Amino acid sequence: MRIGELVEKTGVPKETLHFYIRQGLLPRPRRAQGRLPDYSEAHLRRVLWIRELREEFFLPIPEIKKILRQNRRQSRSDRAVSAFHNRYFRPLDRLLSREVVGRRAFCEATGLGRKWLEVMEDWGVLAAESRGGRPAYSADDVILARLIVDMDRLGFGPKDGYNPRELKRVADFLRRFVRTSHRAYYEKRLTALPTDDLAEKGAQFVEIMSLFFYHLYRKLVREEFARLRARPAARPDRAARKETRR
Repeated sequence: MRIGELVEKTGVPKETLHFYIRQGLLPRPRRAQGRLPDYSEAHLRRVLWIRELREEFFLPIPEIKKILRQNRRQSRSDRAVSAFHNRYFRPLDRLLSREVVGRRAFCEATGLGRKWLEVMEDWGVLAAESRGGRPAYSADDVILARLIVDMDRLGFGPKDGYNPRELKRVADFLRRFVRTSHRAYYEKRLTALPTDDLAEKGAQFVEIMSLFFYHLYRKLVREEFARLRARPAARPDRAARKETRR
């Protein structure tokens, strides 16, 4: 693409793009003999990322350089994880997130089909409150639905052999856990703390437990994946063992 198209798609002025190139934040575009510079989709993604780091995280150029260098050292899988984090944990999105009212609006906002919305509601994975007789979905429901769509896009959907009912099992397990352990905590603290302090500490506790579950699940899945990958090498099948003996 030409630089004008890159400006239009990113909202970053041409002078700023040239500055990024001079600073080493952007690679120089390819230039065929006698032709204008040609910017790729990689340039587009990099400019949008730099813009996000500048506008949402308020990072100076030297810090952005460090992040870009670190990103180049990451494996492909780690870069993919970073991309998901940037998508779902952007600060402004957390501050500006709002509930979505109405099933059609929810499906449009998340990309989740109406059929699967009904299934997830039936399983208790998603749950709407009533606003004037219409279903209202929280910001958490919006994120969960988007994650379900991304799961299917990545090859973890019914057509790929993944049983989506596993999500119901997870929701049922966590619901039981919350109703036992968290209820006991809140009941003990209801009379021990002022209402405002309880609300603040309770919110912090929720975030701590959320992060604990996130990192624990991530750790266990990585360990299991590594174990499965190592198993064929560690345990050759019988035919291979017989062949080795010969």
